[in-house]
Amino acid sequence: MQHVLTAISDPTRRAALALVWDGGEHCVCELMARLNASQSRMSRHMKVLREAGLVLDRRDAQWVRYRRNPQLAPALVAIVDAVFAAQDAYERKVA
Repeated sequence: MQHVLTAISDPTRRAALALVWDGGEHCVCELMARLNASQSRMSRHMKVLREAGLVLDRRDAQWVRYRRNPQLAPALVAIVDAVFAAQDAYERKVA
């Protein structure tokens, strides 16, 4: 549990996780462009998410593709969903 909470505590990692949470597979190049992050920075963030068990990776030539871990425990999925919902509510309130 601590690894998951630590992994989603960073805003960039949360944003990257939100992109892959849709169930699709996303190239690190796409994540870099959408989050305005360098390749090395994005790779470090995705490594934290992978080590927490939130995402899986697959090498595709020179790039790595990431997707949501379908084997993630339902309780952990509920935590991530709750964090996303709380963040959305906060952002709507502030805006």
